[in-house]
Amino acid sequence: MTEPTLFNTLGRKLEPFRPLVPGEARVYICGPTVYNEVHIGNLRTFLFGDLLRRSLRHLGYKVTQVMNLTDVDDKTILGAHKAGVSLAEYTEPFIRSFLRDLDTLHMERVEHFPRATEHIPEMIALIQTLIDKGHAYETDGSVFFKIASDPHYGCLSGFDLDQARRGERVASDDYGKEDVRDFGLWKAVKPGEPSWPSPWGPGRPGWHIECSAMSMKILGETFDVHCGGVDLIFPHHENEIAQSESATGKPFVRTWLHAEHLIVDGQKMSKSLGNQYTLADLLARGCSPRALRYLFLSVHYRQKLNFTFESLDGAAGALRRVDEMRFRLQHAEEQGEPDARLAEAGERLRHDFAAGLADDLNFALALAALFAYVKEVNVAVEEKRIGEGDRQRILDALKDVDQVLGVLDPADWPTGQAEDDAAEIEQLIADRNAARKNRDFATSDRIRDELTARGIVLEDTPQGTRWKRR
Repeated sequence: MTEPTLFNTLGRKLEPFRPLVPGEARVYICGPTVYNEVHIGNLRTFLFGDLLRRSLRHLGYKVTQVMNLTDVDDKTILGAHKAGVSLAEYTEPFIRSFLRDLDTLHMERVEHFPRATEHIPEMIALIQTLIDKGHAYETDGSVFFKIASDPHYGCLSGFDLDQARRGERVASDDYGKEDVRDFGLWKAVKPGEPSWPSPWGPGRPGWHIECSAMSMKILGETFDVHCGGVDLIFPHHENEIAQSESATGKPFVRTWLHAEHLIVDGQKMSKSLGNQYTLADLLARGCSPRALRYLFLSVHYRQKLNFTFESLDGAAGALRRVDEMRFRLQHAEEQGEPDARLAEAGERLRHDFAAGLADDLNFALALAALFAYVKEVNVAVEEKRIGEGDRQRILDALKDVDQVLGVLDPADWPTGQAEDDAAEIEQLIADRNAARKNRDFATSDRIRDELTARGIVLEDTPQGTRWKRR
């Protein structure tokens, strides 16, 4: 087992990673709010979480990872209301789309995907504990966390409470509170909103309490790593620490990791600029998901990633170097004894690759080790030094590092857009036709939009609905 060094946002410094239970890593990453398709900026953060889990496992740790799905908040409620459907009906297609994006980019499924709506009792219990300890108060059916009760507030972000202003998500609730800086734990029901019963009346949880309740239920009151994008440091992660530690009296998380933003052509992504891409957008343009994964992992997680189509082409070019080496190796004749220099090169690859991972997930070092190995193999092929069994040993070395990278074997990646499941498409079309028959046009339009995003073109004919791939 190799002990990695990670940059802990809490304290802003590199620290040895020493989990609570030796050899085990318990990790939580903030997942999506499922009110629309995730964009590639979101996916960059989620891929960071995938690389973290793969790297820790490669270094010898048993990993348990949790990624929440926020299916109840202002955005999901508003979307469901506009669509005229239930919250579950509205969010389910976006959950399916999100999981499909993970699969397309070869991200491993984490051990737990808790949904906020499935853990309301745990959230209510946590809120009640905060009230009982004097850290929260109820007003008109809503409950707020009393920031003034936490002397350590701001420890993660360095945020100065005196500079708090209205307009932040933390302070924009349309409910009365004692201090503008306090944030909502429970929101009293509004007309037309979904709600759950609570000791303070019907309502729904606030955004921040969801992650605290779900992470502590699955991983414990103190766990090893919490990660997400830098935009979550404040207020979300700061508030998670405040409410969790105020409730338990224990440290909430030992190591906080945050991935930097993805920008596009040097600019922040935005719909107004027309540069906010989903994975489906890129696939429709013929982009390679394999190259996209490589591009994401090639830039250190604490650096901004500037997405351009030129950089995506560069990533594809880097992968071609590996593919061409594989082709040459496949057609090289094995002759004579195994080559000692290749054996040494393989061991050097494994050592240097692991050292790069252990250095705060320094994939620049890890990839440098990979391409040094690719060069040595190419030279060995040219010099006809591929001895008996060397081909398989080289492929085994590549397979070892690809347990982390997930991009090196082209056989694992179908050309073009990943094939959708035909049975699922037929079921979605049947659901759409049933909705149209019942004059539920909001649902039928939503299903059509989902299929369109997947590259499925529908044609309604007198004989029924036909479909084809774009």
